[in-house]
Amino acid sequence: MNRIATIGFFDGVHKGHRYLFKQLDRLAAERNMEPLIVTFEEHPRMVLQADYIPQLLSSTGERKALLSAYGRVLMLAFQDIQSLTAEQFMQLLYTRYGVTVLLMGYDHRFGSDRMSRPQDYRRIGESIGIEVITINEFVEGELHVSSTEIRLALESGNIAVANELLGRPYSLRGTVVHGKGLGRTIGFPTANIQPLDIHTIIPGAGVYEVDVQGEGVQAKGICNIDTRQTIEVHIPSFQGDLYGNTLKVQFIRYLRDEKKINDLDTLQLQISEDLASLNMKH
Repeated sequence: MNRIATIGFFDGVHKGHRYLFKQLDRLAAERNMEPLIVTFEEHPRMVLQADYIPQLLSSTGERKALLSAYGRVLMLAFQDIQSLTAEQFMQLLYTRYGVTVLLMGYDHRFGSDRMSRPQDYRRIGESIGIEVITINEFVEGELHVSSTEIRLALESGNIAVANELLGRPYSLRGTVVHGKGLGRTIGFPTANIQPLDIHTIIPGAGVYEVDVQGEGVQAKGICNIDTRQTIEVHIPSFQGDLYGNTLKVQFIRYLRDEKKINDLDTLQLQISEDLASLNMKH
């Protein structure tokens, strides 16, 4: 069966990406073709720029799992194809993977020759046997849907906008590690989270309503992120030891700015107020 493909890194698999995949699925059904999503194991700029440190919305495993809902996923090592021109890459897709239709986002570019015009890709495709289709930008109200906009929203603590553009709550996965133990001394033990992927973007400093999932725990909590990007989660309904466990933390709502509180009584009162804002009790 011939394949219809689309290409991209697809960080976060946000609403704009899913709009593209819906078009891919629709065209595949209309033409009796298999949809193929072509992506890369690592961010291309990590290969092209040795000093580039990405801040990512999803790990490689999470991204592949999300993409798999929309078609077969072909995950390539970018270093293996970085030198290919657009024509050479399209020839590879045609010859090795049976791609005869290529669906491109409105601003997508690929190939070491970095062509900028959609008609150039269409011209090359015609010579190879690939029909190139360009789709319009996905727009939702006044919001520009892109991975960059989502990162900016997260960095500023604007979880509402980030979640709206993602189409789901932003989440990160991490291991529970030992912290200072201050929370336990005042009756509010916290799980200190160390992200599994060093490239995971951490939301801006502040206090958030979160949903926490992991082995033996699925509950609502509050998460404090300080200016050093330390992540502490308090789960009122959980009693036990989480050290070494992997937790998924979903960010639901921004509650307030982070405050530096030195007085323990004041800190206890503030945490109680945070819990009350979620209709939760310690």
